[in-house]
Amino acid sequence: MVSLISGILFGFMDGLINGNPVAVRLYEVFKPISKTSVNFAAGIIIDLAYGFILAGLFLMLNPSLPGQNGVVKGLSFGWITWLLRVLMSVVSQWMMFNIPFKTSVYTVFAGLAEMLILGIFYGLTLQPKN
Repeated sequence: MVSLISGILFGFMDGLINGNPVAVRLYEVFKPISKTSVNFAAGIIIDLAYGFILAGLFLMLNPSLPGQNGVVKGLSFGWITWLLRVLMSVVSQWMMFNIPFKTSVYTVFAGLAEMLILGIFYGLTLQPKN
């Protein structure tokens, strides 16, 4: 159930992060290569799959994450996923494409907020069985 909810939360936050007026303006740089329509069914399936994958990873890594309680472990997990999912992607885009700095900064910080929220959610709701 937590995986399902986190997938829905993931999709909701992606919509907020990518669909707000500031993001739309910042992401205009991608307009020449962006799709003209969105496949909502595929997007929902992908976000739900991400929810299951991240929840599973959190449970597997939980014993190794620093901290004595779920919130701290969740924050640690959020930082790790942000580094591997968001920061590495933004650095790669910076190397390959001519993207405005403010667009990259927005992506980095919006992605950090998203991953920390998801990490805290996992830390509060998922505890490995002893």
